[in-house]
Amino acid sequence: MSTLRPGSLIAELNPRSIFERLVSLAGQHPWTAPRPGDGVSAGLLAALARGDDLPPPFQVMHFVAIPPLLNYGERGFEVDQTNRSVVVDEQIVVKWLTPPAASPHPAPELLGHLTRVGFTATAPPYAALTMRAPDGGELLLALVTGYLPGARDGWTWCVDDAAGGRTAFAAPLGGLAADLHLALATPSPATAGTRPAADGPAWLRRAEDALAEALDLTDGTDGDWLAARARTLRDGLAGLAAERATPLIRIHGDLHVGQILRWRDGYAVIDFDGNPTVAEATPYQPAARDLAQLATSLEHAGQVAIRRLDADPSAVARWTRRARAELLDAYRARLAEHGRAELLDESLLGPFEIEQECRELIYAARHLPRWRYAPMGVLRTRYPGQETS
Repeated sequence: MSTLRPGSLIAELNPRSIFERLVSLAGQHPWTAPRPGDGVSAGLLAALARGDDLPPPFQVMHFVAIPPLLNYGERGFEVDQTNRSVVVDEQIVVKWLTPPAASPHPAPELLGHLTRVGFTATAPPYAALTMRAPDGGELLLALVTGYLPGARDGWTWCVDDAAGGRTAFAAPLGGLAADLHLALATPSPATAGTRPAADGPAWLRRAEDALAEALDLTDGTDGDWLAARARTLRDGLAGLAAERATPLIRIHGDLHVGQILRWRDGYAVIDFDGNPTVAEATPYQPAARDLAQLATSLEHAGQVAIRRLDADPSAVARWTRRARAELLDAYRARLAEHGRAELLDESLLGPFEIEQECRELIYAARHLPRWRYAPMGVLRTRYPGQETS
């Protein structure tokens, strides 16, 4: 951990110098996000905690008050991240988006909504930092949230549980997902306005486009295998086009076990940035879309356990079935407990899960080629039979 010396705080955390440095960083192409130890993240927090007026072109959206900081030491996260996160004083995380995201961005709106409706099973949201772009638009530079002590994301704890055959997490996770959707379905000023109606044909087009792109981007023997089962996968998507009265809510949009932290006090859902493989999707979707992604991510965790921890594939398959069943049962039970069982349209889970595997292949091709084994492992497990074209 890099810690700023107390005697240097006045100079290092001077708000003018901090924002001058941010302007300089933002003017670089590509954008160079602040790094742990350079003092920019700590300086931002010092300015926000003091209530300093942010100079143009910066603006800040406040959610809840930043707690007092004892010092302004900075450190990074030792995990692979699309963005760059800096932990300050072991209390606060400043997540710098790389690159900055054009507004409107889902995270500030969703964090504001969840704060208003009292949802607390997430890292405490403190603020969002935006900057006016030269073209007149607005860019989201950073999100400021609480640090959860002892937190491990699901690509660690869930993988370990898969290898060990443990499913005690599944019911709490299903309850957490249901609580999130109940909160997102609760009206607030952030979600006011007319909500769209269910649009099966649009969902089908989106899913078929994902399948076509996955087929185009997946090469080699995996590509051959996928192409041989294209008709089966298309048939699995066909039910999306049926007329239905499924309620639509704001969803998380990228809900997988990697977004679920197991920490000192339980579980928390994080990262409301949306799906990185879906452009311009309406934020109002069936709850089943989030649930399908969360359920398939259990299967991905199983594949990681097989690959990295040499777990037995047969044992992992049994673990996956149990964990999925317990998660889904708990999710249904929590919705029913609150009189909102109608939020889940069960008929959408299967097609959305197929689409999600296609999106995992797209993500692998675009961002992380080594990840392809996970969705391919799931698909090979699901569709082991005769090949069709």
